[in-house]
Amino acid sequence: MASLQVLQLCCNQLTGNIPNEMGFLKRLSVLALENNRLNGQIPESLGNLGGLKRLYLSSNQLSGPIPIRLANVPQLEFLDVQNNNLSGAVPSALRRLNGGFHPENNPGLCGVGFSSLRVCTAWDNLNTNQIEPNANKTVPPNIPQTASFPMPCNHTHCSRSSSKLPQIGIVAGVLTAVIALMIGGFLIVFRYRRRKQKVGNTSDTSDDRLSIDQAKEVYKKSPSSLVDLEYSNGWDPAITSQDSNGICHEFLNVFKFNLEEVESATQHFSEVNLLGKSKFSSVYRGILKDGSRVAIKSISKMNCKSVEAEFIKGLSLLASLKHDNLVKLRGFCCSKARGECFLIYNFASKGNLSQYLDNEDDSINVLDWPTRISIINGIAKGIEYLHGGEPSKPPTVHQNISVEKVLVDEHFNPLILDSGLLKLLADDVVYSALKVSAAFGYMAPEYITTGRFTEKSDVYAFGVIILQVISGKQKLATLTRLAAEAGKLEDFVDLKLKGKFTESEAARLAKIALDCTHELPDSRPTMASVVQELSKPSDVI
Repeated sequence: MASLQVLQLCCNQLTGNIPNEMGFLKRLSVLALENNRLNGQIPESLGNLGGLKRLYLSSNQLSGPIPIRLANVPQLEFLDVQNNNLSGAVPSALRRLNGGFHPENNPGLCGVGFSSLRVCTAWDNLNTNQIEPNANKTVPPNIPQTASFPMPCNHTHCSRSSSKLPQIGIVAGVLTAVIALMIGGFLIVFRYRRRKQKVGNTSDTSDDRLSIDQAKEVYKKSPSSLVDLEYSNGWDPAITSQDSNGICHEFLNVFKFNLEEVESATQHFSEVNLLGKSKFSSVYRGILKDGSRVAIKSISKMNCKSVEAEFIKGLSLLASLKHDNLVKLRGFCCSKARGECFLIYNFASKGNLSQYLDNEDDSINVLDWPTRISIINGIAKGIEYLHGGEPSKPPTVHQNISVEKVLVDEHFNPLILDSGLLKLLADDVVYSALKVSAAFGYMAPEYITTGRFTEKSDVYAFGVIILQVISGKQKLATLTRLAAEAGKLEDFVDLKLKGKFTESEAARLAKIALDCTHELPDSRPTMASVVQELSKPSDVI
C-alpha cells in the first residue's frame, strides 16, 4: 500500500461518499474518481496528501465547498471538479493552478480571480463553512473521525490507565484493516468491471490477454509480416534486427508503451472512454500513470502496412513530427494478443473544430472573431511545417486534412491530427479514408485525373477550411463561395458573430481562400507564402 502512487477508479459507477481514509494514502500523486456517482462533500482529509499532483472529481454528485486544506496541498497542479453540485467560495490558493483548475458547471461556486466563476456575494461567504489560513480565528485541526471499537479486556474489568497503549495499537490496526478492505473492495469491483468489458476479438480466451504460446499459435497464419516478430507483452519493433532492414529503431525505445499500460489508461478499453470510431480505427481517452490525459488510437493490424519495414518507416515519420500546431505523439504499442497497434497522443480538451461549425448546440460557445483568426493562422503554420518549414525535416504531405482533423486544446490552439498517419495504413484503407474527404469537398480537382497528392493538394484543403471557419458552415453551399468572390461579406461571414469582425481581415481571408482553392495547382500559393500573408497587419489587403 505504501507504494501506491496512482489510483484510477473513474467510470465505475461508484456510489456513496469519498472515504475519509483516502487521506492516509500519503504517497498518492494521482487520484482519478471522475464519471462515477459519488456524493457528499470532498473530504478535507485529501489535504493530507502532500504529494498529490492531479485530482479528477468531475461528473459526480459532490456538494459543499472545496476544502481549503486541499487547495493548499503544495504539489497540487491539476484539479478538475466540473459537473458537480459544489457551492461556496473557491479558496484563493487555487488561483496558482491557472489552467489546471476546472470548476465549470457548478452553479453554486463563486470566487475572485477565476474567469469561469461569478464573484461571491455576502450570502456565499456566509454559507461557506471554511476559514482561510490567514484568518484571525483559531480552527481546530480536522482529524478524520473513526468508528468506536470495543477494547479487549479481561473477564473481570478493564483498566482505563493500563489500556491506553493497547488501544492505540488496536485503533491503528483497525484503521489499517479498514483502508486495506476499502482499497481491496475498490479493486475487486474494478477488476470485475474490467473483465466484463469487450476487450478481445474472436481469438480471445477467458483471460484478458493470450499467453505467449497461444499468441504464437493463433497469429502464425496471419497474412501480415508483422507477426514474424517475437511476442512480448506488446509487439516491440525495437527487437527486430537492425541489419535485416537497415532501419534504426533506437528512437522507438523512447516512445514504447506496453499493453498493460494501454489497458490501464483506458480502463480496459471501456466504452465509457470511447471518443470515436471509424472503419479502420477507434479512439479512446485515457490517463497515463503520470496523471496526464491522452487519446489512444487503436488500429487493427489488418489495416496497417503489411510489410514491416514500411510500417516502421511510417512510425519513424510520426515520431519525428514536432510542432506547436500538430498533435504530439506520446508513444505507441503493438500487441499480437489483440491484433492491434495503438498510437498514444496528447489529449485535446476542446474536441475537434467541426463541432464549432453549423453550431446549433447552445452548450458549445460560438467562436469569436479573434479566435477564428488564431485558429486559421495556427493551421497554416502546422501545414507549412509539414511541407518543409524546417530545412532538417523532409517535406510531408498530410493528404487528408479537414476540420475533423483539427483538434482544439483548452486555449483554443489548433492541433492538426493524423499527420503522417496514412504512411502506416494499407492502401485500401487509405483509399477508403480519402473517399470521406472527397465527399466534404476537400479533395483537389487534379487528384481525380492523376491519383496523386502533392503539397498543393493540402493547400486546396486549407482554402476550404478557411471558408468553413469564417462562414461557420461545414457544408459549404455554392452561394458561400460566390459571396466570397463578390466580396459580399454580409453573405459570407458567420451571422452568429453579429457583425463583430474586422472587414479588412475578412476580405483578405476570402482572397486567400479563393487563391488556395484555385482549380489549377500551379496557381495556388505555397503555405510559406500563405503564412507570410496572414502575418501582415489587418489593414493591409
